[in-house]
Amino acid sequence: MCGIAGLVLKQGCEHRLPVRTIIEQMRHRGPDDHGYLTYSNGMTMLGRVWETPGKNPEVVFIHRRLSILDLSDSGSQPMGTRDGRYFITFNGEIYNHVELREELERFGHEFSSRSDTEVLLAAYAAWGANAFPRLVGMFAFAILDTVRRVVILARDFFGIKPLYYIVNRDSFAFASELRPLLEFGADRRVNAERLFEYLRFGLCDYGSETLLSSVSQLAAASYLEFPLDGSFKALPATYWKPVSYTCNDLSFDEAANQLRDVFLKSVALHLRSDVPVGSALSGGIDSSSIVLAMRCLEPKQEIHTFSYIADDAVLSEERWVDIVGDAACAHVHKVRPTAEELVADFDHMTYALDWPTGSTSLYAQYCVFRAAREAGIKVMLDGQGADEILGGYRFFLAARLASLIRQGRWAAAATFLRNAARWPGADKKTLICTAADYLVPSFAQLPLRMLIGKELAPEWLNQRWFRLRGVTPRSVRYSAQEPEVLKQSLHRNLTGLLPSLLRYEDRNSMCFSVESRVPFLIPELVNLVLSLPEEYIVAPDGTSKAVFRQAMRGIVPDEILDRRDKIGFNTPEQKWLSAMNSWVYQVLGNDVAREIPAIHSSAVKREWERMEQGRKPLTECVWRCLNVIRWTERFQVQYG
Repeated sequence: MCGIAGLVLKQGCEHRLPVRTIIEQMRHRGPDDHGYLTYSNGMTMLGRVWETPGKNPEVVFIHRRLSILDLSDSGSQPMGTRDGRYFITFNGEIYNHVELREELERFGHEFSSRSDTEVLLAAYAAWGANAFPRLVGMFAFAILDTVRRVVILARDFFGIKPLYYIVNRDSFAFASELRPLLEFGADRRVNAERLFEYLRFGLCDYGSETLLSSVSQLAAASYLEFPLDGSFKALPATYWKPVSYTCNDLSFDEAANQLRDVFLKSVALHLRSDVPVGSALSGGIDSSSIVLAMRCLEPKQEIHTFSYIADDAVLSEERWVDIVGDAACAHVHKVRPTAEELVADFDHMTYALDWPTGSTSLYAQYCVFRAAREAGIKVMLDGQGADEILGGYRFFLAARLASLIRQGRWAAAATFLRNAARWPGADKKTLICTAADYLVPSFAQLPLRMLIGKELAPEWLNQRWFRLRGVTPRSVRYSAQEPEVLKQSLHRNLTGLLPSLLRYEDRNSMCFSVESRVPFLIPELVNLVLSLPEEYIVAPDGTSKAVFRQAMRGIVPDEILDRRDKIGFNTPEQKWLSAMNSWVYQVLGNDVAREIPAIHSSAVKREWERMEQGRKPLTECVWRCLNVIRWTERFQVQYG
């Protein structure tokens, strides 16, 4: 895993070249090595120590390296092919590089390193964009084709690795993070629609737009080409989509057996590394399955796990962590962050994350990756993505209920409602209201939401400011006329909620120069799960991840697989924010907060007073507003 950035200029275009600044700025993403490439009029130069050229080049590539595979200088980047036609700057890992290398060698290709970068470059040289669907991995890269005179950007199937870009009339820039693009001159005006969706729903990372109007991101499973001699227009193409059909040919047990085989194969691929590999461990089904799959595949391997332990009896998963640690014979590392530590680390964490964040649970993840780095672990496996494809969140119970209702299966819906309401964190009222969110169009939801106090545009949002900018409040769950509402919700969360979680994963790990890998997110596994009947994913008795629980029997202790609660890296947010009370009021009352026209800071303070006094349940609005205020201040965001 690494950090990449680059700039493409029209010939004769004057542009600042802050290469040294960006190389230093991305040090955390790749402290082991760095390099750059310049290209102009057929001449290419690779180097490590930047010297500003007398004349601006047409292309600049910048790279910071975190050495994971082939630790020698042979894996240094930017890297070129022997014939000098193709050059690449690449962030990520290609897990099936061994198999691709063997296939390319059969075609006569010769390799000079053991790096996956050289394999990726050779695959593109051999197959062009047709190489992308053949990859198994996480990746974001730029390739310069000096013959066709184009720069190609590509991003992995699920957007695990970030890739942002800005396009102007005479220039085009890209980077792994926001800050290099600001150095390249990105406009800092806010995207009003994305801001509303973040403040109201916590969403800001899906699709191609971002919270800044001038900054785009390459969507997952997409690539685009920028011709050096043509107009700079971003026209991304999609190279893969998850399946949208249901296969009824497999019995439940057959599906579980097949899922186990694919999952174990994925974990085996994700263990390929020339440096130590550890794993995050929450004690839940997903992370426990990864740790015990590691032990199943590598009986003698030393396994280090890293866990967040909440200072709250209700939220603590220490018991489950210890069960898995003992079963895997793992070295278990535990972190116990406090509210005081969160205040001390808040600015560093939120600055590293580029954009505002969803909840305080991100700090638990931040501390876990810091502990991994302190223990000398450079690669971590994580269960990210499992909840999104296997129906792990409680709202997926409501989506399954909505499916049964839309299909007219009223008796089955009534039975399911009774069963699902018995699960911790679910009740009949919430399930019915959330199912209505899937079934009732946004225009009809407004009066209903007002009745239950869950308005699409609450009073602390400046509705007039958003309305003047064309933002119309709408539900993010409504599911048109799709009969399989649960399946549609799973698809939607792959591209809606998951991108934010992957950003947190990337930035929190890279903040400490740790590579995080997510074995649940490979196309073969995701396609298999999404092709199964809904009742295999959420069972009639309300059991989520039903087929995966069955798949892991005999590998993961039944105590873990039979868990009914859902906690994850859940932090005592009310307790933490209350302990941070003076800091919260300080941020909500500062000049920047008062000058942000999108929120009514006085109303946010009133919300917090009611929550802090126990007169209202804690909601996400305070944390989100705190994030927007500090983000605005740190990145000098403009609201004009």
